[in-house]
Amino acid sequence: MAVQPEGTPCWADAMFTDVEAAMSFYGDVLGWTFGETSSRYGNYTQAYADGRAVAAVVPPMDGQEGQSAWCLYLAAADATATARRIKDHGGAVLMEPVQVGDFGTMALARDPSGAVFGVWQAGVHEGFEVRGVPGAYCWAEVFTREPDRSDAFFPAVYPYRAKQIEDEAIDFRVFELDGNPVLGRMRMTDDFPPELPPYVNVYFTVEDCDAAVQRATEHGGVLWFGPMDSPIGRFAALSDPQGANFSVIDVTTTRGRMPETTDVS
Repeated sequence: MAVQPEGTPCWADAMFTDVEAAMSFYGDVLGWTFGETSSRYGNYTQAYADGRAVAAVVPPMDGQEGQSAWCLYLAAADATATARRIKDHGGAVLMEPVQVGDFGTMALARDPSGAVFGVWQAGVHEGFEVRGVPGAYCWAEVFTREPDRSDAFFPAVYPYRAKQIEDEAIDFRVFELDGNPVLGRMRMTDDFPPELPPYVNVYFTVEDCDAAVQRATEHGGVLWFGPMDSPIGRFAALSDPQGANFSVIDVTTTRGRMPETTDVS
């Protein structure tokens, strides 16, 4: 698998106070299996869909206990240079680039509106081994109450071109690389709980959205939105029992026409 172009979503992981419970939940909902825990790297445990790496779970390090959340990593050719651009354009680097053995180099950052994301400079671990199949990563969106700040930030840090969705009901923007959509940006309305901070919402593919929602709620998850049909698939927004937000989508069940877009790059 080739290393992904700069700014491509390439990996996702999450910290959980109860890793065993998280593994049980996502195993039931997404069909994940799990590899051996790496005690050398903070008990980091990779998740697999049909034997291919799709994500990871890890317990918090001392002093990092708090709300569980999924973290999306964007590919970097040079994590140090990316961290510099993040700072130069109003973002914050929460963890400076650090080499993780021969796997690669990671950093954690926050965009000017408050959404946290990761930076990954690949070594032997290049990221997702598969996308868009059941259990695997499919898509992600930056949810923010300050879209203007995110809209200025991401194309300044990464080589994105942006298109605005022409829909009076929502404020939604798509970031593209080489003409391919790689990341969305959604404005958070008053429908979102005021205590919910900006975040990056990660979508995982499922064979049947309604069945996945049923499994999630039966195992302690919370349904926030959907299931809903759309031109890109039937999807739903959830949180797991430890509070990490995520979405599921069945990309084979589509309805309606794709909305018009305006180039705003």
